[in-house]
Amino acid sequence: MKIILASGSPRRQDLMKQAKIPYEVMVSDFDEKVNNALSLEEQSKEIAYGKAKEVFAKTTGERCVIGSDTLVIVNGIKFGKAKSREEAIEMLKTIQGKSHKIYTSIVVLIEKNGQVKCYKELSQNTVFVKKMTDLEIEHYVDSEKPYFCAGAYAIQGVFAVFIEKIEGDYPAVLGLPIHRVYDILKENNCI
Repeated sequence: MKIILASGSPRRQDLMKQAKIPYEVMVSDFDEKVNNALSLEEQSKEIAYGKAKEVFAKTTGERCVIGSDTLVIVNGIKFGKAKSREEAIEMLKTIQGKSHKIYTSIVVLIEKNGQVKCYKELSQNTVFVKKMTDLEIEHYVDSEKPYFCAGAYAIQGVFAVFIEKIEGDYPAVLGLPIHRVYDILKENNCI
């Protein structure tokens, strides 16, 4: 069965490769604007669903499409991808010395034997960031240019030195709860 990852994220692709799950990439064109009246948990699930559904609709036959979304939540406020150096620095100043939530949702749409199944799940995790000096924050932003990451940091890179601890699922913090993806694919005989 064809397995399609509806994401251009290198981290999600690395997790799929590490799990030795054969897949192809088809990046979703889904517009990530959602109803702000929804809870942040529901917003994350709806974005993941929109990504998976958009790719699912463009494909045919027996297939499995995986959509995912990661939100960084600081004091109840959603932190997206930084659009500038200044915004990245402000985000990091806000999260340093504190904990914050990371919600990663997956949606797996499977068409098999003419039947369509939909799995929609949310992984909630907490990341504790050590205190950082202004110089450390500016150096990180200038050297790593973390504009592709929600919250303006990539936990698996240089920023790891500033992580005190994680409560939850490390792969989900990276962007894909790979153990759940694997279980869903195995349960449906997709792999």
